[in-house]
Amino acid sequence: MGFAYKKVLLVGATSGIGLALADKLVQEGVHVIAVGRRKENLDAFVSKHGKDKASSHVFDITKISEISKFRDEVLAAHPDLDCLFLNSGIQRGMNFTRPEHINLDTFELELSTNYTSFIHLTVAFLPFFQKKQQPSSIIYTTSALAFVPIPHCANYCATKAALHHVILVLRQQMKDAGFNHLKIVELFPPAVQTELHDADKQPFIDNGREIGMPLADFVRDAWDGLEAGKEEIPVGGAKDAWSTWEQTRQASYQQAHQMMIGMMKDFYKS
Repeated sequence: MGFAYKKVLLVGATSGIGLALADKLVQEGVHVIAVGRRKENLDAFVSKHGKDKASSHVFDITKISEISKFRDEVLAAHPDLDCLFLNSGIQRGMNFTRPEHINLDTFELELSTNYTSFIHLTVAFLPFFQKKQQPSSIIYTTSALAFVPIPHCANYCATKAALHHVILVLRQQMKDAGFNHLKIVELFPPAVQTELHDADKQPFIDNGREIGMPLADFVRDAWDGLEAGKEEIPVGGAKDAWSTWEQTRQASYQQAHQMMIGMMKDFYKS
């Protein structure tokens, strides 16, 4: 099938999974508009690939009130955008047995980065993609932890689970409303060897860069799913939960959806 999109706005492209996927997309002939907070990293990305293949936009997605302005600037410069790839994410450990050590500002930052900003960005860009009437996509990076949490990072797991639920509903609503040209894609990484677990972010983890799947292996498997046009792409250890009880859970979701159709026939008119 091949990757169907020619210009991708990749949010969270300054390091780790985002940067590696941005490099891969450019290698496959896709123009990438890399977005992140670290200008020096974005400049290095554009310099590496050349301005004919890569662009950049410095933006902090937690500045919610500035998202509309960010969207307008991006679309003015790139009216041929056909894919929004939301990949930003942070992970912080929280031990609730010691509530006096829980930093609620960190809690809010993780919630805003991983979830709230994604919803605002989705709402901001949806009208543009709905009007395109040509193949387009919104791709979300969530996590294997959207399926089952682990004890040390409860808030991170909760943000990924919340986003996963919204994506399921968003995909169904777009189909029900006839926006068949707009594909909603979810990428489920396992733990991957990136800076997510570095000591300056999670000092209680030893040898954080050794945790998980090698980054190059992740990119290879993720690209296989993207190129195949899949709507859900579990990678590595995420495949086990996705292929078993997650399928049962989604079947229950579809049953509930069918039950609600008759009860909410005027929903899309509101």
